[in-house]
Amino acid sequence: MNPENTYYFSRLKQQIATTFLASHVASSDIREWKGNTITDFQEDLRSKTKGSISEKWFYTYVKNDAKKLPRVDMLNLLSVYVGFENWNDFMQKHGDVEVELETELERETEVEKPSSKRWVYLLFMIPLLVFAIYGLYPKENTFSFCFVDADQRVAITKIPLDIIVIRTQESPLYFKTDSLGCFSYTTSEKQLKFVVKSPYHKTDTIVRHVNSNTHKTVQLQTDDYALMLMYYANGNKDDWKKRRAQLNELIAENAQIYRAFQKDIGIEMYTKKEFINLLTIPTSSLKKMQILDKVYQNDKIVKLKFMIQ
Repeated sequence: MNPENTYYFSRLKQQIATTFLASHVASSDIREWKGNTITDFQEDLRSKTKGSISEKWFYTYVKNDAKKLPRVDMLNLLSVYVGFENWNDFMQKHGDVEVELETELERETEVEKPSSKRWVYLLFMIPLLVFAIYGLYPKENTFSFCFVDADQRVAITKIPLDIIVIRTQESPLYFKTDSLGCFSYTTSEKQLKFVVKSPYHKTDTIVRHVNSNTHKTVQLQTDDYALMLMYYANGNKDDWKKRRAQLNELIAENAQIYRAFQKDIGIEMYTKKEFINLLTIPTSSLKKMQILDKVYQNDKIVKLKFMIQ
């Protein structure tokens, strides 16, 4: 049904309701009529026009939106009921259809404007909502570390290191470094705490915050006691000599080597040779040794301070 026919038929239904309500009690919205009200309307129509409509016709064309206009004879009948000669007379007396249609279009446009604004508002709010929802979920942080020998300054790759991730109120997790001597761990926590263990390096506990975790290198101190004990136990003279040569290359000839004592009772100076001997014989003193400070210059140790606990 085109807009013009829709307009005229809608006006006719309004006039039908007005005419019927002049002598009957019912809803002002003709679409809400049913049962006895429809029966009363049929009788009122018959008494005023000597014509009638079926209840099925009423439901098809009045209570529902019909796709096309009813037959002209039915339109003529209803036009007579509301006080006009016929359907053409009704349309002529309501010839302001163009003005009414323009007004209706303006109303629809006004209705659409807020709707358009709502769409703009929704488009603006969607990213904010997505961001807010995303913020509700914990962000995943990836911590990455590579481990190097503190003396030789090379990656520890000959044997995998044991990594124990310490978690708050949860059991620890166990990992091993990869073939490059590195380890990565992803968590929603902003801080990572883990223990790193090695047969020939001293156990260390590492704590890192998310803002300083990317591409971090962790230096591990050689456990000379464990290393020397292994050499002596296996009679491995070649590796023992190799270790002494490494230390000889690592420590500068004029290095200042101090042994500190507990309770600050003084210090003892060691020569390079004496210190290398101390590091390459698996004694109880070596087992209890703790390096307090090291200073490098041109990749050689020029100053070292240690304590035997």
